[in-house]
Amino acid sequence: MEIAALLTVPLETVYAWRKERTGPPGFRIGKHLRYDPGAIRDWITTLTETTHAAA
Repeated sequence: MEIAALLTVPLETVYAWRKERTGPPGFRIGKHLRYDPGAIRDWITTLTETTHAAA
């Protein structure tokens, strides 16, 4: 899955995020799990802003 490579995390981490509903929103097309690149960017931006606000 390309999202794991993009974020340099194991694929299992992406699956855990999906199960826990803490990662970027994904959707299914048939049996395939897909992620919208814009939603991934928004998710990363939110994480970055949250991290900076806490610092």
